This record gives sequence, C-alpha cells and structure tokens, in this order.
Amino acid sequence: MRRILALPVALSMLLLGGCATDQRQDALTTTLNAYASTMRWGDFNGAAQFIDPKVREEHPISSLEMSRYQQYKVSGYDDGKGPIPNGQFEVTQVVQINLVNVNTQSERTVTDHQTWHYDADSKHWWLVSGLPDISRQ
Repeated sequence: MRRILALPVALSMLLLGGCATDQRQDALTTTLNAYASTMRWGDFNGAAQFIDPKVREEHPISSLEMSRYQQYKVSGYDDGKGPIPNGQFEVTQVVQINLVNVNTQSERTVTDHQTWHYDADSKHWWLVSGLPDISRQ
C-alpha cells in the first residue's frame, strides 16, 4: 500500500518542481525580452529599473553617468546565443550593443556581459551586473 501511495506523491513532487522551473523560465524570457526592447529604444533610465534594487542602492547611477548614456542612441542589440545557465537561479548573457554618438554620429560596438539572478521571493529576475559600460573604447 505504501508503494502505491509513494508513486503519486513522487510524481506530484516532480511535476511541481517542473512547474516552478517553467515559471522561472517564462519569467526569464519575459524579462530578457522586455530589457532588450528597452535597450533597443535607448531608454537607459528604464533599463536601470531592471537592476536589482540592492545593487542600485549600493551602486547608484550618478547623473553624470546617466548623461553619458544620453549621448548615445542604440542602433543594434544582439543577444547572440541567449542566456547561459549558471546554477539554478542565475544566468549569464553576452550582448553586442551598437551605439551611435549623437554628437559625432560615429558608431561603435560595446560588449555587455550580463548576469541575471532570480529572486524566489518576488519571483522576478534582476540584472546584477548593472548597465553596460559604455566608457570603454
């Protein structure tokens, strides 16, 4: 009798675990698509809202840094191979971002190494690596 009951309980646990993984994956896809869309529009203020609140508090973006972002328009955002899992609650992603300087009209490409972390309490993915570093040539 115990074996008969153990099988449905085990299957239920596997299915529930799979549901959590699917929900986490769906949330990741939605978050990465929303972030990419925000970046493609060059909305760096909006993109900053994807940064983990703890990271934002510890490393606030200065008005000088934000004014640097406003000097550029995004002409391309290529997430290449997409996110790569780095454990159960973290993914990394390498993105090529094409930027056009609004003053000089010169274009350059920045490689953004993103790290995203899943917060199980809020069921939300947060960017922990910050906005792309556009200061490097």
